[in-house]
Amino acid sequence: MKIKSLGYIGIGSTDPNAWLTFGTEVLGMMPARAIPGEGWGGPGDNEAASGKPGTAPDGSVYLKMDERQWRIAVHPTDGSRDLLYMGLELDGPLELEAGIVELREAGHAVREGSPDDAFGRAVTAIAYCEDPSGNPIELYYGPTTDYKFASPVPGLEFVAGHLGVGHFNLFVNDQPACFDFYTRLLGFKLSDYIRYGPDAALQFLRCNERHHSLAMVDLGGGNALQHMLVEMATIDDVGMALDRARQSGVAVVSSLGRHRNDGMLSFYMRSPGNFDVEIGCGGKRLDETWSPNEFCEGDVWGHDGLVEAVIEAGEAARQRNAEGSS
Repeated sequence: MKIKSLGYIGIGSTDPNAWLTFGTEVLGMMPARAIPGEGWGGPGDNEAASGKPGTAPDGSVYLKMDERQWRIAVHPTDGSRDLLYMGLELDGPLELEAGIVELREAGHAVREGSPDDAFGRAVTAIAYCEDPSGNPIELYYGPTTDYKFASPVPGLEFVAGHLGVGHFNLFVNDQPACFDFYTRLLGFKLSDYIRYGPDAALQFLRCNERHHSLAMVDLGGGNALQHMLVEMATIDDVGMALDRARQSGVAVVSSLGRHRNDGMLSFYMRSPGNFDVEIGCGGKRLDETWSPNEFCEGDVWGHDGLVEAVIEAGEAARQRNAEGSS
């Protein structure tokens, strides 16, 4: 199987409207002008076809960051789980069909979605499975493109398109099995890793030229989304996002810094959920000549507070998982 990109993410929240505010006023995304499952309106109509600001009848919020109809969905839940699903894009129907066969032959349960299921995600066809740590995955092809992105922040552009929504860092509770699943079955490649011990490493995986679309680490019992990256076009975009975060009272959990492995200049802030959002620019692009590297440190400079924030998030994830299983 060959995944093209990390195409979308579904998040659970007790307050999707908080995400609508955070997504538009701090991140600079726009409400989807048409939510999945409804029409797009007439040519030149920049408003949602339904007249609602990216909000579905059930209270779900859909955010748009490029030419795709939507990239981030936030659904009303009890808040016990942040990552409800991640959408992984394939080239077309033959690739999806072959991927389903590969997963089933490897012993993984796969459910093929109905046309209504696909329409509800604004894609052509969809199938469902889970990784070995229980993270829900949606395999799909043929996303809806409506082109009309205009950030509430004048001139702001995101680095998305064929590279996907950004990247995720996951706490997983079965890292070896997850690594095999994503690399052997889904076709991700190891970009590099940071080792914390003989059998412990933060692994960075790619599915296109973005340095990584997925990172994962086992911190001992937690299974959760630790952070997601949103990449912007320029350093000024990142700096102004930092200003907006501070002016809005959002908790900034790390200073500006540059990661050593992917070269991303970024900062981290707390989302309305239980995970952080990294805002960055200048991430590396890799080609087929790249060989995996081991890095001995995370940053060239800066990112003060990041290690402490990750450790704190790992402990919180362990507690939530323990409470959920009790």
